Amino acid sequence: MIKPLVGTCFAALLLGATAAPAAAVSDEPPARIRAADLAGTVALSNCSGSVVRVPGSQPGDRALVLSNGHCVESGFPAPGEVVVDRPSTRSFTLLDGAGGRLGTLRADRIAYATMTDTDMSLYRLTSTYADVESRYGITALELDGQRPAQGRAITVASGYWKKLYKCGIDGFAYRLKEGDWTWKDSVRYTSACRTVGGTSGSPVIDDQTGKVVAVNNTGNEDGGRCTDGNPCEVDESGRVTVRRGINYAQQTYKVVPCVGAGNKIDLSRAGCELPKPSGVR
Repeated sequence: MIKPLVGTCFAALLLGATAAPAAAVSDEPPARIRAADLAGTVALSNCSGSVVRVPGSQPGDRALVLSNGHCVESGFPAPGEVVVDRPSTRSFTLLDGAGGRLGTLRADRIAYATMTDTDMSLYRLTSTYADVESRYGITALELDGQRPAQGRAITVASGYWKKLYKCGIDGFAYRLKEGDWTWKDSVRYTSACRTVGGTSGSPVIDDQTGKVVAVNNTGNEDGGRCTDGNPCEVDESGRVTVRRGINYAQQTYKVVPCVGAGNKIDLSRAGCELPKPSGVR
């Protein structure tokens, strides 16, 4: 995976809206989607991230920060390990659209983290969405509940580097294997997104909708085959493909059904397909 820059390193290496009633047909043009920028992204000590919400999140809900599982302060979760509701004192530097520092946000829990099937972490902040908006003028990025589509233009927004990487979704890897970890249905970028260490955890924003469709996590650095820092693609028949210099992300639409009332992660909710700790159905 794209290695964190500080702390643990790899070897070799919402202000939400409730559903509204249907609106009357209007001659007004549709609202313009703001071009993707760095507003709402955060810098971690070793990675990137973003303040996110799901469509049902409420202003008074504790806000969530999305990053990678391999960015958590306790180190890489082991294969098969799923972290749920663990105490945390992580801090995040909140950025404006141009990458300017707005202030510090703090977490009190790791709401969810894993590197099994996906590479994702969700932190619960001590602040609500309303707090973040009133103090900093920042609204959370919305997680898209739909699977992203091949060919869409995307922006990878890195809070760590305060940089935007623009490219497209080239396709999807049935399985992406890197060292001991395997991820399912990963987003493969076109070659223009030359993400580097520190971009781990960056939101991947669909340029057409302005919504987050994935979280940036890895890339094949040296052309190695399925090794740390050099993930390989494995198709349904087991055939391995190595794409040197190509980078990847993990889809986030599966998070949406797993967020319940009060913005709490509830892995038992209908439709929730995120990996669960052993013993949880």
